[in-house]
Amino acid sequence: MARKAEVERQTAETKVKVNLNLDGTGKVQVDTGVGFFDHMLNTFLRHAWFDATVWARGDTHIDDHHTVEDTGIVLGQAIDKALGERKGVQRFGYAVVPMDEALVLCSVDLSGRGNAFIELPREGKVGNFDVELAAEFLHALATNARITLHLKVFSGENKHHILEAAFKALAVALRQAVAIAPRITEQVPSTKETLA
Repeated sequence: MARKAEVERQTAETKVKVNLNLDGTGKVQVDTGVGFFDHMLNTFLRHAWFDATVWARGDTHIDDHHTVEDTGIVLGQAIDKALGERKGVQRFGYAVVPMDEALVLCSVDLSGRGNAFIELPREGKVGNFDVELAAEFLHALATNARITLHLKVFSGENKHHILEAAFKALAVALRQAVAIAPRITEQVPSTKETLA
């Protein structure tokens, strides 16, 4: 059964559209109007091996916050919708990913209970991008995808490297977690028999 989803959200501040296939090969088109964020989304979706189209427009004349956060909401909802009942998934995934001097750990659980515990830089910019927005995006993604997300930076000085390592670590961890486990394809991987 195809694990795909289309989600759209429109508010007075943003309009976001996401088309997602969890069982893809990393064919990605991203256009949010926020350059560095596009780079991070491309990195994340390609390394997760998801096929995805992400389009967003927002009130960037104010700042990028609404566009970044609302993209996290919609992409998270698409992941949740594509997972369906979460039958047969590996459920857990983790990765420790380097990017030059930066080293970041990510662990995810498709728990059905969205939460995020994120240790990332909160001050400064990469180009015009406020680095604190990375955590805002990831929190919105985790909450709306109903996953538990842990991100921890072990080392790093360059903020670009730290954030890129974080998005790649999330990609690899989530790729593992959403993968179908061949021996339990019709089971929900929980002693409660539900992920919620």
